[in-house]
Amino acid sequence: MTTPQFIDRSKTVTRRFGWRSLKPGDKIMAIEKGMGLKKGEKIKRLGVIEIVSVRIEPLSLMSRDLEYGLEELRLEGYPFGIKSPTEFVIMLAKGVKGDRHALVNRIEFKRLD
Repeated sequence: MTTPQFIDRSKTVTRRFGWRSLKPGDKIMAIEKGMGLKKGEKIKRLGVIEIVSVRIEPLSLMSRDLEYGLEELRLEGYPFGIKSPTEFVIMLAKGVKGDRHALVNRIEFKRLD
């Protein structure tokens, strides 16, 4: 959902529940959509990225610290037209049964192509 931001290089951070094995220096292929492909659909590769940093933090940190949250929204590429850190936290928390305090993996990356 943030493919345009990835392509224009305004997105350099993503958050994932899981992906705990990533470490700085890892190189992985960014793709447009990896889950929910219909029969016959193929993965669209976007380019190789290198992991810069990885840390686990509470999702709610973005809404508790507004300055941090706004900067993180910018690094995430303002996904889905979201304008506030709290909106972002609520949206991501839906993936963990609404738990705004769930631990999330913050992944910073850089494009290599």
